[in-house]
Amino acid sequence: MMRRGNLIVIEGADGVGKSTLTKAIASRLGDIGFPIQTYAFPGNVRGTLGYLVYRLHHEGNALDVGEVAPVAIQAMHIAAHLDTIERTIRPMVDSGMNIVLDRYWWSAAVYGSVSGVSQDVLEALIAAERHCWGTLQPLVVFLIDCDRPWRKSEDTPAWRQIAEEYRKLAALEQTRGHVRVVQNHGCIDEIVSSLTDSVIGMMCPESHRRIPVDGATESARIRLPQSRRTPSMSHSPVCFTARSRELRSTEVFDTYWRFAFERQEVFFRRLEGALPPWSADPILQRYRFTNVYRASDRVSQYLIRRVQYTGEQHPVELFFRTILFKMFNRIETWELLERAFGGIHAAEFNVRQYDKVLDQARRADKRIYSAAYIMPPAVAGKGHAKHLGHLRLLERMLREDLPQRLADARSLCHAFEILRAYPMMGDFLAFQYTIDLNYSQLLNFSEMDFVVPGPGAKRGIRKCFSDLAGLSEADVIRHVVESQFDEFARRGLAFRDLWGRPLYLVDCQNLFCEVDKYARVAHPDSASRPTRTRIKQLFHSSGRLPVPWYPPKWNINHRVNPNKEGLDESD
Repeated sequence: MMRRGNLIVIEGADGVGKSTLTKAIASRLGDIGFPIQTYAFPGNVRGTLGYLVYRLHHEGNALDVGEVAPVAIQAMHIAAHLDTIERTIRPMVDSGMNIVLDRYWWSAAVYGSVSGVSQDVLEALIAAERHCWGTLQPLVVFLIDCDRPWRKSEDTPAWRQIAEEYRKLAALEQTRGHVRVVQNHGCIDEIVSSLTDSVIGMMCPESHRRIPVDGATESARIRLPQSRRTPSMSHSPVCFTARSRELRSTEVFDTYWRFAFERQEVFFRRLEGALPPWSADPILQRYRFTNVYRASDRVSQYLIRRVQYTGEQHPVELFFRTILFKMFNRIETWELLERAFGGIHAAEFNVRQYDKVLDQARRADKRIYSAAYIMPPAVAGKGHAKHLGHLRLLERMLREDLPQRLADARSLCHAFEILRAYPMMGDFLAFQYTIDLNYSQLLNFSEMDFVVPGPGAKRGIRKCFSDLAGLSEADVIRHVVESQFDEFARRGLAFRDLWGRPLYLVDCQNLFCEVDKYARVAHPDSASRPTRTRIKQLFHSSGRLPVPWYPPKWNINHRVNPNKEGLDESD
């Protein structure tokens, strides 16, 4: 059977370099030997509907057509897209051709919205195109982003609004498929090499990679080992550009990617029922590390499935259950409270009664807090236990209508700022709580909005890079997220993502923290002044993993469990 081709999309505002990059990437892939074609929406090829739409849009007067309503313009663009999909793109992809497409339905969404087209009408038009695409989905969408257009004449408030709308759309679509935001700072050759590497890694993860030859980058087709074991850990420090700054990596940065690969393999091997040991890595065999994806961890899974999506979905109840659970972050404490009160409900929350139950547990030498991260005390008064202060803080949050204020937040960062204003809520804890709330239906923002590095992540970053070149730790994490496909491909690692969901900012932040721990054993000399020199938690096997379940808005549960055992997307 003939192998189907791939769709690679280049999007962005006018003047960011889309057309140049489209042609350059296609040329590079063609030189390697991939069957490749380029196409630009709506199209400007004589004899096509796209050509007519292009002329109506840009040369209306020449065709004796006056002003056209914005909604009609977008409808014409969508019509040209539909015609091209059915008559040109789909047949070419089905024949094995790879298409690099300049613009997608994103352009109609952004330009239509900015021009004032009714959102309901715009969504209907776009729904028609998305239906036409059907199962033909992009391998990746590259959003080319710039602070300002390359042509100064286009640098207007309207252009900046369009660029911002593209960023918002990219953040939303990152939850549904492979989306990469690429900063075009003018280094075209560098960007083309990076994007080409990324595409090759996704199209042929088992048989293609980019290898350096005499300081240059040359494409080569090689056969990778059939085994999924981690390749050798050899490393030569390299310089690479992030946000126009040169970072110099250490050998720990190489370990970062190899650790991510192997730790994710452990996750899948356990899920698939393989017998232990699940890794040949002696460090992973001996010590405990969190999952590559934060949401896959045992406590996060319990939070999502049993705390957030079981029970009433009113904002107050979602907030109350989530924060109460996370303040202690311990499943046993949650179940203790459930047994004591016959269920957890904000309307029945009584600080004195909850304090009594927890105090009894504490006096019986039962742990009520997790050791995952240290909860700072909240003011409870002299002689009172720490948990009373946390219960009173939760009571205050409810009294001050915090759930509704969070539900009305404009962004993930805005929600974080609202939480951060409360006592006990340092930057890192407020960020973690915000991510937890975003798993629920209370918030619905992209995890690519922003990131707050924790202490462990900061240590890990300092071990991975000898010089940050003036970048913040958050900048470094974002760069790592944006370059993940390239970095895995460069090392010949066929990383298994989370059923189509790539690593997000919070995941890469956590990975830096875990690599900080891993490096204490693997690279004991990696920090000039190591503050921690050993890994405290040992790994204890618990056998096969239960089938995970993720926030339904991620739209991956049907891939995780095609048999639909347990809760499905609609539960």
